Amino acid sequence: MKLYSNEIVFRGHPDKVCDQISDALLDAYMDKDQFSRCGIEVVGGKGVIFVTGEVTSRATVDVKQIVRRVLSDVGYPIHYQVIDNIGIQSKDIALGTNEEVCGAGDNGMMFGYAINTTPQMLPKAMVILQQLSMWYDGLRQRDLRFLPDGKAQITGVYDNRFNLIGIKDFTICYQNTEENREETDAIIGAKVKELCETDIDSILINPTGKFKVGGFIGDAGLTGRKIVVDNYQSFANVGGGAFSGKDPTKVDRSGAYKAREIAKAFLQELGLEWCEVQLSYAIGMPEPLAIYIDSNIGFIEVDHALYENCAVSNIINDLGLRTIKFEPLARFGHFM
Repeated sequence: MKLYSNEIVFRGHPDKVCDQISDALLDAYMDKDQFSRCGIEVVGGKGVIFVTGEVTSRATVDVKQIVRRVLSDVGYPIHYQVIDNIGIQSKDIALGTNEEVCGAGDNGMMFGYAINTTPQMLPKAMVILQQLSMWYDGLRQRDLRFLPDGKAQITGVYDNRFNLIGIKDFTICYQNTEENREETDAIIGAKVKELCETDIDSILINPTGKFKVGGFIGDAGLTGRKIVVDNYQSFANVGGGAFSGKDPTKVDRSGAYKAREIAKAFLQELGLEWCEVQLSYAIGMPEPLAIYIDSNIGFIEVDHALYENCAVSNIINDLGLRTIKFEPLARFGHFM
């Protein structure tokens, strides 16, 4: 028997709200100028939302209006003070990422992962937590006893082939008004049992006993602090670069998206149980420095055509990354 844990944070967790604000601003710039260069960071806490980072764009957007719209959508007050501290992207970086060169926006390595245990080609425990998070967001909009902040964690029981065969502990921390706690806990517990379709030894709900103060009053938030949640919830390696607020020339984002597509393709074509792909880039260089593919059958050789396919401009065009909306990806998971 193997025990292994993974977690998700709800859409209203302060870190996730900052991710959504960063991507909402990115969407706004790219709606008006598809070649906007953005690296937008947000920190929030104690009634203040501070927006910083770099933007070079022909577009002008109302930063404060967008921040307050996201806060409202997530379920937080819109009267928070918003500080706009966005600057301009370094011209040194622009030399390697303009339309003529279209090189990578930074150094780094990115990972993609796929596994054959679910139709989504994602680990079953990860899918369960994504489904719970989406359901909870709808619940808090219908029932005002449920407040936006929260997170959940599964400690799963796995066999030797890493198939989920049971759940030792399912932990849920959800912010609420503390009214009729027995009833609200029962609603949460019933949904957990419905989603799991396997034995659960223990369901732990708000283990401290109370979770009324949360959000930006009880905690601070920061863009990019939930990179493990945004990737594969610890089931695969993580490159270290965050996604949100970054335009597609930033390979932290586009390279990770491409690596996931490659992993899915090899999984299906070769009938693999699992596949993990690493891409690595140097700032200003169009093609990856290296592509490494591992799987349940071992290392997989690749030819140069895949390197060409992973050039930054090809990734952007193939995945439609100049027209995609990024904000929805920041809510429940970039890979679903």
